[in-house]
Amino acid sequence: MALNTIDAKMLAKMFLAGAKNLESKKEWINELNVFPVPDGDTGTNMTLTIMSAAKEVLTLGDDVTMETLCKAISSGSLRGARGNSGVILSQLLRGFTRSIRELETIDLPALVNAMDKAVETAYKAVMKPKEGTILTVARGAAEKARELMEDGAEDMEKFIGDVIEHARYVLSQTPELLPVLKQAGVVDSGGQGLVEVLSGAFDAFLGKEIDYTIEAAATPSVSMKVDPQLEADIKFGYCTEFIILLSKTFNIKHEMDFKEFLESIGDSIVCVADDDVVKVHVHTNDPGLAIQRALKYGQLSNMKIDNMRLEHQETLFKKAEKQNETKEAVAEEQTEAPAAERKDAGFVAVSIGEGMNEIFKSLGVDYIIEGGQTMNPSTADMLDAIEKVNADTIYILPNNKNVILAANQAADLVEDKKVIVIPTKTVPQGITAVINFVPDLSAEENTEVMTAEIGNVKTGEVTYAVRDTQIDDKVIKQGDYMGIGDAGILTVGTDLNEITLGMVDAMVSEDAELISIYYGSDVNEEDAEKIRAAVADKYGDCDVELQCGGQPIYYYVISVE
Repeated sequence: MALNTIDAKMLAKMFLAGAKNLESKKEWINELNVFPVPDGDTGTNMTLTIMSAAKEVLTLGDDVTMETLCKAISSGSLRGARGNSGVILSQLLRGFTRSIRELETIDLPALVNAMDKAVETAYKAVMKPKEGTILTVARGAAEKARELMEDGAEDMEKFIGDVIEHARYVLSQTPELLPVLKQAGVVDSGGQGLVEVLSGAFDAFLGKEIDYTIEAAATPSVSMKVDPQLEADIKFGYCTEFIILLSKTFNIKHEMDFKEFLESIGDSIVCVADDDVVKVHVHTNDPGLAIQRALKYGQLSNMKIDNMRLEHQETLFKKAEKQNETKEAVAEEQTEAPAAERKDAGFVAVSIGEGMNEIFKSLGVDYIIEGGQTMNPSTADMLDAIEKVNADTIYILPNNKNVILAANQAADLVEDKKVIVIPTKTVPQGITAVINFVPDLSAEENTEVMTAEIGNVKTGEVTYAVRDTQIDDKVIKQGDYMGIGDAGILTVGTDLNEITLGMVDAMVSEDAELISIYYGSDVNEEDAEKIRAAVADKYGDCDVELQCGGQPIYYYVISVE
């Protein structure tokens, strides 16, 4: 008998199947990146985003309701969102779930309304929506859904199949909307990712056999079961899980304070808040302490306490503990503002490479988020950094166009601090922004000054091509060096020095005063000095600086001001 409604259990299966299908296609989606650079990461970003939500969904088990499912999907994807494609996906999921969270089952009209709400929410999240992207595919699917309903569609199976078929058609047309896609011979990677999510979900709806094991492999569930071999070494013996039904205020500050308390009594912490509920997980030797503190915020439900020693569940636990120790070691390397005295203003910068990081630290940046081109930080990473900077006003320097949306999303979630995102798209822009910060100016004045100054910075980056393609009338072969400017590829060829110098030539104008060269981890100082000398010799009227950036993948990052 055909299904014409979708209940919470079916929707959970569909969501997990969609996540599974996306995960299985992520490398292929990465390869759809227009520029053939080695860090094309749309598939990775979308997968990490949806798997953050899948992790939350898996904890619900068989007691899932539409309300708890929607909150898990919305909250998990929101905090796990990475990159522009990931943020947009999280907003699509947020809008969709908000439309259905109070329903027991989803019929065809409810599904259509939820798709409309998803598109509306996602478009609002993007300051300048661009057609020919994931947004276009989502809108095309929603418009087709409403058209089918108004034409009298009744069969849910046929309806969903027709909507996905149309989404594939819209995806095929994205090169007609974005010439750069057409020239590169690819469809939009974010749109492809969305289609894979929908296709996987439809497979589950049809009752096809789905292997859900990848969710636990990609993002381990908090309900970790371990093996008995080294039982005596378990540090915290009780796996404690519950949900707080909030009756008192629980803002970002409360959430961070509660997490800090949980960390003081245990490890393997998960604390996710969404509207009026908080999902909590902790490994501890005294579950009562966690429960007593949680009762300050409301009533508790879905309580579950497992004695991991008695259940002989340790091997996986030790693995998780090792992962936590690694994260803690990385966190200790971050530069944190002293907790002693709150400052008026602080800075968070996204950066990668020891040299780049040291430059930001020397300029007074309080916290460095490791990432950027090779790994876009998540909204949760941003929130963690903001929490660690003890300042009334915090300026975030994303230093990558694919990180700005996640930074904006984090800023919107913070209530106890003023968070300002300076829309820096490159590391040199970030350096210029912080240099132009004036402590005596107001937050508004500094924002205006820094934003204006980054507009005077041209940035070029030299890397290599990972596949053959053609962009901007330039024929590119796998292994070629490419000089990429703010607006596209400036130079292509087989000689690194020639390509680097040609890129600088394309960037320098008559009013240029300063040229800064940051060499990467794959370039030695002697070779970098030859580039500096050649640039200085040709542009005698400019100051030419050379610094070790230590960045991976990009041989040189060069700015002209």
